Amino acid sequence: MSGSRKIAPRVALVAAILAVAFIVVLVVASPDSQTDAESPLLGNPAPSVVTTTIDDQPFDLARRKGSWVVLNFFNSTCVPCRAEHPELLAFADAQQASDQPAELYTVVNDDSDEAVKAYFEEHGGTWPKLRDDNGAISVAFGVARVPETWIIDPNGFVRLRIAGKLTEGLLDEQLALLKGQS
Repeated sequence: MSGSRKIAPRVALVAAILAVAFIVVLVVASPDSQTDAESPLLGNPAPSVVTTTIDDQPFDLARRKGSWVVLNFFNSTCVPCRAEHPELLAFADAQQASDQPAELYTVVNDDSDEAVKAYFEEHGGTWPKLRDDNGAISVAFGVARVPETWIIDPNGFVRLRIAGKLTEGLLDEQLALLKGQS
């Protein structure tokens, strides 16, 4: 019995040291600098997306063929979504001045129409917001967590997946690269 009393504090000490080491690794680790994430959808036709906007307008991704389409998966309570919002505003502005503008859509992930409307009224952004009420769009694209951004080419093929928060100019840069390749 006295042997187990001597071992327990040592086990607790080792567990505490490992926990602290794990936290230190998480704090000092550099974020992944890779701009795109792997997906079996890359290079393949985009999944079917038929829904409505939060303004009750019909949306069918198949009808967007001929245009570059950017889908940004979003939730109004998501901190990284809020942090990347200025980048989306800048991207939308740049696209309005472009010869071949991309169409930007927000896919509302597990959020209410009212919360999303309130967020965009306060922070700006006039592009359409798509409902994903049952999560089918997120599942079809394999969205693990928001924010996540996808680029679809004018032929309806998925060209890029960006998992995580957009950084300054990243979306413009990646879209320009993709347009240059086509």
